[in-house]
Amino acid sequence: MLIKEGSIRIPSGCAVSAIIDRSKKRFSGEAIIRSISVMHERSNGLGGGFAAYGIYPEYKDYYAFHIFYENAEVKKNCELFLDDNFDIINLSKIPTQKVSEIVDEPLIWRYFVIPHPTKLKASQLDEREFVVKAVFKINTTIKGAYVFSSGKNMGVFKAVGFPEDVGRFYKLDEYEGHCFTAHGRYPTNTPGWWGGAHPFALLDYSVIHNGEISSYDANRRSIEMYGYKCTLLTDTEVITYIIDYLHRKMELDFNEIAAVIAAPFWQTIARMPEDERKEHEYLRNVFSSLLITGPFSIIVGFQDGVVALNDRLKLRSMVVAEKDDLVYVASEESAIRIIEPTLDKIWYPKGGEAVIIKTKEESKSK
Repeated sequence: MLIKEGSIRIPSGCAVSAIIDRSKKRFSGEAIIRSISVMHERSNGLGGGFAAYGIYPEYKDYYAFHIFYENAEVKKNCELFLDDNFDIINLSKIPTQKVSEIVDEPLIWRYFVIPHPTKLKASQLDEREFVVKAVFKINTTIKGAYVFSSGKNMGVFKAVGFPEDVGRFYKLDEYEGHCFTAHGRYPTNTPGWWGGAHPFALLDYSVIHNGEISSYDANRRSIEMYGYKCTLLTDTEVITYIIDYLHRKMELDFNEIAAVIAAPFWQTIARMPEDERKEHEYLRNVFSSLLITGPFSIIVGFQDGVVALNDRLKLRSMVVAEKDDLVYVASEESAIRIIEPTLDKIWYPKGGEAVIIKTKEESKSK
């Protein structure tokens, strides 16, 4: 029987990949495109995307807003809001090239901004919270505008299409950064559209995700109590806001965050040494509504590293490897071997075990 590509559901579908240089040496985005393209069959063409860190060194002190617009009128309205709240240092279309597989593209613009000092002072917010509030304001009140990237010295590039086509569309091989993540989407519960492709990002946090979160409604209701707006009806958006809340607002480290969202079972906690047991009991009790259930593997990007994490039962595949200062994470070993055949180390993380890779500069400061 002939089965057409994309005509059946692949329960373990979606592909994730990441490359980071711990020395912060910058390299071309061409490598991450090659990596994710190996896992082509894990996607169905309804979403692909990349997050890239260290790509805007000349504007490293400014927030880089990447924005989709439905039309020029929406763009005009959004720019009035930006001009009223930020100093706009530079603005331009995000460079793209014609790729036959990528169609119906919106207007895609980039702005390097910093909060207007007077508006920031009047808000009584710290700078990052001011930016977050502005992002949610645009995404919830300016219909047809969507800020899909808002961090410093980083950017998200995503679209409807296979990831290798998305990479070519955005000319990602012309960017250089010290860390890239990539996602090939196989949506099961939500439609494929430009905003719904991964990564999802807020400030410099980005999340790519393979899996299906059965606790979505509980997680969404909980995180919205803290001022987040879940407008995209997708579980990955919720994971991004949970990461931002726990790391930026609650100041948990990533091991503690893993113990919240992929918490060990109570019987496992009961067998831990006393100090470790008390910590896990505290995290499970205080942040119980942020436990993520269901199969998942996620890669979280942040300014100085990445975190790779499976659900506690390890229902989705993930492999990690090292070569000198480079660290690789992917759904499949083949996606790593295609760009680095000879590795120093390779391993498969346990369920619920956070693999935290930080740049050497960041590691020294901790």
